[in-house]
Amino acid sequence: MIIYKRIADIQKRLMDVGAQGLSTGFVPTMGALHSGHISLIAKAKKDTDIVVCSIFVNPIQFNDPEDFEKYPVTVDADIYLLEKAGCTILFLPAVEEIYPEGLKKNVQFKVGFIETILDGKYRPGHFQGVCQVVHRLLEIITPRKIYLGQKDFQQCMVIKKMAAIYFPLLEIIICPTVREISGLAMSSRNKRLTATQKQQASEIFKTLLFIKKNIRPGFLNNLLQTALQNLQAKGFRVDYIAIANAHNLQLLDTWDGKEKTVALIAAFLDEVRLIDNMMISE
Repeated sequence: MIIYKRIADIQKRLMDVGAQGLSTGFVPTMGALHSGHISLIAKAKKDTDIVVCSIFVNPIQFNDPEDFEKYPVTVDADIYLLEKAGCTILFLPAVEEIYPEGLKKNVQFKVGFIETILDGKYRPGHFQGVCQVVHRLLEIITPRKIYLGQKDFQQCMVIKKMAAIYFPLLEIIICPTVREISGLAMSSRNKRLTATQKQQASEIFKTLLFIKKNIRPGFLNNLLQTALQNLQAKGFRVDYIAIANAHNLQLLDTWDGKEKTVALIAAFLDEVRLIDNMMISE
């Protein structure tokens, strides 16, 4: 694996890759890698000739400066995992390399109502920051395919909308959420949890299973309210528990028994904010 820190250097290498007719798969990350990230690398390695992973903790997608400061940084361990997984290229840029003109959101990405609900509601400006950095990285890497994890369901939909406008030939591959034995969705933020907290955090997964098992056609409010009370009783501070159309993320008050739906949760365990989702009707 070769590590590049400068845009000019990685682009020179990728121009050579393109000249050879080789395909590139791209896995964007913020580091603190885990098995979920490595599953994306494995999928990209299977599908494409060259696998590029980026590690960049994007400051403009954090609406809470304290959250940014506490985000785990484990670069040495990340490099080891990527090498072991057979990643071809690691792009490890500084903030000044990605944002040479400073931390300004110069472009307003038109992704519609989807950035105003759920995480968009509770983290204002977050998805504009995500679009800004992913757009920048895609301009630099110019991959054939990008690999994203389903755990960030809403973020995947936002990136799809942005890419449809600016990178219409890009193929977006959404890979299944990787979970710990307890059911807890793997996340870089899990590194901030104690062993006891990680076990407690698995209640989010159990709540999603509860919704999947108990959903019935008709009004959904009682089901959502019960799920909310269950999580609160387990010590969580809940931002949202919602059921939405799985294709467009329209929030649902009622279900006709046929519409493909997804349940989504965001909740704090002490200071750590955790998100998860589950397809509940296929």
